[in-house]
Amino acid sequence: MLSIKCSKLAKSRSFNHFIIATILLAAVVVGAQTYKTFAQVNADLLLFLDRSILAIFTLEALIKILAEGKRPLRYFKNPWNIFDFAIVAACLLEPVMHLGGGFLPVLRLARILRVLRLITAIPKLQLLVTCLLKSLPSMFYVSILLFLLFYVYGAMAVFLFGDNDPVHFRNLQTSILSLFRVVTLEDWTDVMYINMYGSDNYGYSSDDLAKWTPSPSKSPLGAAIFFVSFVLIGTMIVLNLVIGVIMNSMDESNAEMAVKQEIERRKIKPEPVRDGLHDLQNRMEELSKEMRVIKKMIEEKSPLPK
Repeated sequence: MLSIKCSKLAKSRSFNHFIIATILLAAVVVGAQTYKTFAQVNADLLLFLDRSILAIFTLEALIKILAEGKRPLRYFKNPWNIFDFAIVAACLLEPVMHLGGGFLPVLRLARILRVLRLITAIPKLQLLVTCLLKSLPSMFYVSILLFLLFYVYGAMAVFLFGDNDPVHFRNLQTSILSLFRVVTLEDWTDVMYINMYGSDNYGYSSDDLAKWTPSPSKSPLGAAIFFVSFVLIGTMIVLNLVIGVIMNSMDESNAEMAVKQEIERRKIKPEPVRDGLHDLQNRMEELSKEMRVIKKMIEEKSPLPK
C-alpha cells in the first residue's frame, strides 16, 4: 500500500509542480548567496531556506525509491534519478560530515547544480538534453571535419601572414585560436584588414610594432579570398552541419518520446480497436517504405532499354 501511495504521489501533477517551484526557489537562494553583503545580513533566512530545500529534495528521492516497492534499486535505472540522487547526496555531506575547508567549493558546486534539477522535472528539457547527448557520436565526425579545416587554414595562415601579423598568426596554435575568433564572427574583419593593408597601416599601434617587430606586407586580394572563403566554409557550411545533426537527433528523440507516451497511455487507458488500427497504420507505413526500397533495387538491377 505504501508503494502504491508513493507512486501516485510521485506521478501527480501537483507534486511535480511543487518540486519545480522548489527548484526555482533553490535557484533564487543560490543567486542571493552570490551577493556577499545581502548574504551576511540575511544569513539565517538563507540557511533556513537552504536546509528546507535540501529536506524537500531528500524527501522526494525517498518517495520515488519507496514507489518502486520491493525493488527499490529500479530507481537507479533512470539516469535522471541518479543525477538527482547524486546532487542530494553531495549536499547532505555538508551538515552530516565535518569536512575541511578545501572541500567547501565542491559542496557549493553541488548547491549550484541543484538548479539543473529543473531539467529532470520538465520532460521537454529532458528531451532537449537527450537530443544533445544522442547527437554526440555524429558531432564527433563533424568535429573532425572542423578540426581538419582549422588545421589546414591555420597552417596556411602562418605561412602567408605570420610575418605581417605575428599577434594572430605567429605559430600554429595561435593561428588556430585566431581562426576560431574569425569563425565566431567576432571582429573578424579587423584580422582580415591587418593582412590586407599591412600591419604598419592598420591594427598595430606603435607599441605593438615595437614589441612584435612584424615585417609589414600588403595582400589585398589574397587576404580577402583567404578569410572570406574560411568564413563561408567554416560558418555557413560546417557549422550548419552541426545544426543538421542536432535536428536529426531531435526528430529521433521526439519519435522515442511519442512511443513511450503511447505505451504509457495504453497501460492506463487501453482502447483495443483504436490501438489495433494505430498498429496497423504503422505496419502499413513500414511495408510502404520496404516496397519503395525493393522497387528501387529492382530498377537498379533491371537492364537499360535498348
